[in-house]
Amino acid sequence: MFYNSLRTLMLVVAMAIGTVIAHADDGDKIPFPGGKTYLFRVTLTDKQGTPFSVSKPLEFLSEKAVQRRARQGLPIDSTDLPLSPIYLKQIAQTPKMEIVCVSKWNNTVLVKVHDMLDTAPLVQMPFVEKMECVFMSPDSITPSTRVFSRKELDPYKDGEDEYGRAAVNIDLLNGRELHQMGFRGKGITIAVFDGGFMNVDVIPAMKDVHILGTKDFVAFKTESIFIEHDHGTRVLSTMALDVKGAFVGTAPDADYYLFRTEDNYTEFPVEEDYWAAAAEYADSIGVDIISSSLGYQDFDNHELDHKYFELDGKHSLISRTSSRLSSKGIIHVNSAGNDGNDTWKKVNFPADSHDILAVGAVTRKRVNAVFSSLGPSDDGRVKPDVMALGSAAATVGGRGTPNSDMGTSFACPITAGMVASLWQSAPEKTAHEVMDAVRRSGDNYETPNNVYGYGIPDFMKAYHILKGQ
Repeated sequence: MFYNSLRTLMLVVAMAIGTVIAHADDGDKIPFPGGKTYLFRVTLTDKQGTPFSVSKPLEFLSEKAVQRRARQGLPIDSTDLPLSPIYLKQIAQTPKMEIVCVSKWNNTVLVKVHDMLDTAPLVQMPFVEKMECVFMSPDSITPSTRVFSRKELDPYKDGEDEYGRAAVNIDLLNGRELHQMGFRGKGITIAVFDGGFMNVDVIPAMKDVHILGTKDFVAFKTESIFIEHDHGTRVLSTMALDVKGAFVGTAPDADYYLFRTEDNYTEFPVEEDYWAAAAEYADSIGVDIISSSLGYQDFDNHELDHKYFELDGKHSLISRTSSRLSSKGIIHVNSAGNDGNDTWKKVNFPADSHDILAVGAVTRKRVNAVFSSLGPSDDGRVKPDVMALGSAAATVGGRGTPNSDMGTSFACPITAGMVASLWQSAPEKTAHEVMDAVRRSGDNYETPNNVYGYGIPDFMKAYHILKGQ
């Protein structure tokens, strides 16, 4: 929702507030931290005044990020340049306004205010192209409660398989042989985007996971990403665990960053801004793969809901950002969504993005799960791209105990881990070449459709495709 005047701004926010209902007298709820809050996405006209140059990329990108581009023959361009510090200074000096995060690829700034009138000075700034209200706080929320657990993950008693319960995850993708050849993701860095990673820091089975760092991108910071929801814990387990005889993931030797981009308490477009900030940060520190089991299409304020025509990989901020990742040398793997048997039915945003792997869910019998979201994109591209186990996938949750979980949320990281193992086997290949090999290895590659995409990848077949065999 755009506005070009203060009057329009007031009408937009008033309409939005009217559709958000919360009950502060609910005994399970607490007042929203920080009181009434609004977040605005401010789009800037240009980057004039930036002191940075594409000829000196190490001033704003890590050496690993620069090497990743160079290895794949990818240029560093104007989208990589940081925003104008002159513009940012003027915004930061505006009374009662706080900059939350920025996106250099989208040339946007996310600002926080407690009164909608506090944004009035922005309307007069000549470098401000437009503004959108992307969040307004509810009266109250239900806080997270950490469940402490230090349970050991017992060996799988139904057989002698070293993969334990996770064998079903990797075997559907024919990935075991890659591991046996020594390709288990070593040297590949994966960033996991989620809403929380409860107890990853205390679960015994997680103690050997190669976690390089964590970061919270949500405006309303939590005490720790390890006390939030365990959705990210279960996602991470499918890739990173290495407990022989109990649970071995699809990329146990990879390195991981854990990023919180999802606000578990509300659902607003601002989460796309958090996601974009995390994606650009992941790029800057040299991440190779992003695994994101997140998707958006409807919000607490339905006036802000996405529309079908936007499913073209460029309308939404999150999909525009995602569609840039391959041009930076990053493989983005995203869940397709779980709306196949709901009214929306289609893939979520950013699964509509260009040049990514959007992953749908199948059963253990290799049949599409009824909830798995459907394609195509609005511009006619095949979606989902590929399929993996999501009904039901083996995971380990926040209590440190095994689960059988339903959802494309788990098909996504299972695939991302195998992509890491595959890329380790052919590090000279580009992100585009690896993704192409994965699609071409699908069991539906010759006749792709809007339910099954290119099908279930065979990662040994993908390996031979990359090797030209």
